[in-house]
This record gives sequence, C-alpha cells and structure tokens, in this order.
Amino acid sequence: MSELAPHELRILVAVAETGGFSAAAARLGLTQSAVSHSVRGSEAKVGAVLFERGRTGASPTAAGERAVGLARRILRLYEVLGAEARGAGRTAADQDVVEGVLRIAAFRSAALHLLPPALERLTARHPGIRPEVRVVRELGAGTAGEVAAGRADLGIATLNAAGPVPEGGAAGLLTGLLREEAYALVHPAGHPDPKALPLLDWDENCGSYTRDWWQAQDWIPRATVKAEDDGMVLTMVGRGLGMAILPELSLREATDAVDITGLGPSGPVRRVGYVTTPESAATLGVRALIRELRSETR
Repeated sequence: MSELAPHELRILVAVAETGGFSAAAARLGLTQSAVSHSVRGSEAKVGAVLFERGRTGASPTAAGERAVGLARRILRLYEVLGAEARGAGRTAADQDVVEGVLRIAAFRSAALHLLPPALERLTARHPGIRPEVRVVRELGAGTAGEVAAGRADLGIATLNAAGPVPEGGAAGLLTGLLREEAYALVHPAGHPDPKALPLLDWDENCGSYTRDWWQAQDWIPRATVKAEDDGMVLTMVGRGLGMAILPELSLREATDAVDITGLGPSGPVRRVGYVTTPESAATLGVRALIRELRSETR
C-alpha cells in the first residue's frame, strides 16, 4: 500500500468533520474536485471505501472512521514534532522542558477535582505548556473515544472491565490506574429513614459494573428520577428529593445539606485512570501530565 501524504490525511479529516467535499474544500482553500480526487486516491491506496457519498454530503464508513481517527493521531505527531525535538535537544539540566498544546478529555468530576491541581503544578514547572481541557460525558465511547479518534492526547476515564474502557486498553489504547474510589449513600441531612426515599440516578452512572451489587441490595428501589449529571443529583438530594449512590469524586461538592454514609467493604468501587495512545504516551507533554496525575492521587 502506498503511504498517505500529510495533505491527504488533512483532507480526510476535513471531509469527516465538515460532512462533505464542498465544505471540506472551503475549509482547506481547495476546489471540490481536488478534494474528491484526493479522497478517491486515498481510498485506492488504503484499499477500502472511506466515505459514503449522498445528496446531503459524505459520512465516514466503518473503515473511514478508523482511518480518520488514525489520520488525526498522525497529524498530531507532526504538530508536536518540533517541540519534542527541541525538548530532546536541551541540556541535561532542563531536557524535560515541555511546551505547546496538550489536549485533555475528562469526565465532569475528574475535570473539576483531579485535573486542576495536577495542571497547576504542570504549568508551574513548564510555563510553555498550554492545556486544553474538554469535558466529555462517559457515555458510549466517552473520553477513550476522544483519544482513539485523535481529538485528545490523554483522557481521564473509568477503567472497570465492563465500563467505557476495559482495563488493559482497547483500540490500541494504553491505560493506567490513577485511583480507586468507593461509592457511598448520600441523603438529605438528618433524614430519619433515607433508604425509604426515592432513588436519584444520572445518565453517566457506571451501572454497568455496579449492576451485580445493586441487584443484590433489596433496599435499593428502581431509579424514579434521572438527571443529566452527578452534580445535579447531589443538588436534588440536598433539596430533599431523594437519596443517591455516588462515588467519592462526586461527593467533593457535597454541602451541609446532605449526609454521607459508607456502604461497607462490599460496596461498589470505581476505578479511574488515564487513557492515551502508544505514540502520545512517548511524548514529553503526556508523560509530564501522567506524572502530575499520579502525584495527585498518591
């Protein structure tokens, strides 16, 4: 197979992100025919159809999704090549100096509580680094999907085996454990019988790997109220609307309006870690961030 040139990779990404050849051409300052010719050439080199063409535009096939994700990751390496080379060429005393953009995807409570202190130390040590943080819901592919698709250099994700990222990695990703956190029962402060309250739940709750524990608890009713995120659930509990079962990171926002009760040694535990690609794991920026995240969770 002939190799795809950087400009061909950029065209594939542009078509996928804009949804059509004309829009991609406008973004890149090319003609539509040039974009169409390039995509056909890329498909010939790859040996697969990468886009479904239709009246409303173009959408990636399964092969196209994979190719576009890898294209983003390859183009990202081109972007960091200069900074990495300059860092490696420094004297031994400051060889690990990091600079440039570092793209991070994290679910809400990790973005609120795990990342800020780690990024504070990271940017203090490396003033030339520019973190870009996106909050991504842990639904479907979640933060790991952002990394696999080349939209993030590192993601903070849940690593439990049945969750969004199987431990040990998927789709060529590398994972590492940062912390284990227990779930707890949270209920309105002073309530005489919190277990009698309705159960509040949220879309991202990692029920997939706590299901066995939940099913074994005859006191837990089916969720009667669902919210968009754990912060909303916590606020609703504080308003007396029900009780909830939340992990420790979510409970860092708890106020005096709620009481927190542990669930004992058999209660569910969430494993939180980082997700990255093999190529990103070797870069100075990602390595430095992982060090700070590990320092934060010791």
